[in-house]
Amino acid sequence: MKIAVIPARGGSKRIPRKNIKDFCGRPMIAWAISAAKESGLFEHIVVSTDDEEIAELAKGWGAETPFVRPANLADDLTPTVPVIAHAVKSCLDFGWAADYVCSIYPCVPFLQVSDLIAALDLAQARNADFVYPVTEYAHPVQRAMRQLLGGKMQFLNPEYELTRTQDLEKTYHDAGQFYWGKASAWLEHKKMHSDGLGMPIPNWRVVDIDSTDDWKRAELILKAISRAQ
Repeated sequence: MKIAVIPARGGSKRIPRKNIKDFCGRPMIAWAISAAKESGLFEHIVVSTDDEEIAELAKGWGAETPFVRPANLADDLTPTVPVIAHAVKSCLDFGWAADYVCSIYPCVPFLQVSDLIAALDLAQARNADFVYPVTEYAHPVQRAMRQLLGGKMQFLNPEYELTRTQDLEKTYHDAGQFYWGKASAWLEHKKMHSDGLGMPIPNWRVVDIDSTDDWKRAELILKAISRAQ
């Protein structure tokens, strides 16, 4: 059995109510729910939330909300793993014995069904604890700089100041979209990043939506993609 868990708490600070705020014609969380449904991979699509309005909206879009997320797992500092571990344990208590559970973040309008499928295939082929999408940094991190008082710039790694960018090792960051994991790995609170495999995706499909500027940029990108299709 495969289960999707969408963690969507109600207390977003930087963009209030962002998980259910309208994004290009539908509530933001609906994009995640719809992608999970379209994939055909999941017997259950569960939204883990502490918020009644989010729960009702999620059910309207076809997700399940069979439990309420505890308050101690719904603050600004709660990491993903204990939230998903709680969801997996709750599902087991319902008799839903999953082998793989996919945590899908609620603000992922660029999530591709093909990526969900490919990542599960990779996890099963490699017997991996976790698989998640990563993307290449737009500029080599080895040539990162800091700005000093007065405006002078300083390389964090001065030894690379004269190195051509094409000669530097590629580096990646988490795309922040989803994480396939063995149910046992979630329950054992393994580290989803360092205990997992990265699956590279194009960086034009990766938008971190944490501010109003991020939100506007994401809307413009999605509208441009829609016009081009």
